[in-house]
Amino acid sequence: MNIDFTGKVVLVAGGTGGLGRAVTLAFLEHGAQVAVTWRHEAEFTSLSSAAGDAASRLAGFNVDVTDARATAALVEQILARFGRLDVLVNTVGGYAGGIPLWQLEPETLERMLGLNLLATYALARAVAPVLIARKSGSIVNVAAKAAWDHAAGASAYAASKAASLALIDSLAADLLGTGVRVNSILPSIIDTAANRSAMPNADFSKWPKPEDIAKVVLFLASDEARVIHGASVPVFGNG
Repeated sequence: MNIDFTGKVVLVAGGTGGLGRAVTLAFLEHGAQVAVTWRHEAEFTSLSSAAGDAASRLAGFNVDVTDARATAALVEQILARFGRLDVLVNTVGGYAGGIPLWQLEPETLERMLGLNLLATYALARAVAPVLIARKSGSIVNVAAKAAWDHAAGASAYAASKAASLALIDSLAADLLGTGVRVNSILPSIIDTAANRSAMPNADFSKWPKPEDIAKVVLFLASDEARVIHGASVPVFGNG
């Protein structure tokens, strides 16, 4: 399999986070020019350092992608800088759990809907017309196993991820015949530093690694996956 993104421009929303960082580095390794959104400058600085010589093909933007207007402006900036956009990967998200619904504060629900649903909407809304005009391109959205496995204590998280998955499924139907492909991946708990810190007694060996998930994202975004559209791909291993 020959996956090559040379000459293509990829937007990785949340590209400095635990999964986003691995996805960004994988696209850079395969020749892409990558724009990432970040909320903590130190994370982007660390990413740039990890990219090494490929950092010349990396651009960072401090943007709140739950804001549809700011996200639309971001896409315009990317087009002005790079002249094109070929792929969107949305790794933005948040988690809140261990809370029975009757103890769930409205602010927590709003935060989950913002990070896990509104960001999906704002990014897809801004990017889809660009890809439709090119009659090509790919969108890969990171949902979660919780989108269909609705555990106790995770009502806000599960509902927001289920809604995000439904939104992308409907977008895939909207885009039939346009040349633009849309798919979701459904990770379980990802082996990141933040998750290890939050669950220090867990068996980390059973968690999927960000680098392994990044390989699935690259495949779905590539021409090698040209026949895959409207899929929801589980990426939680066999643990």
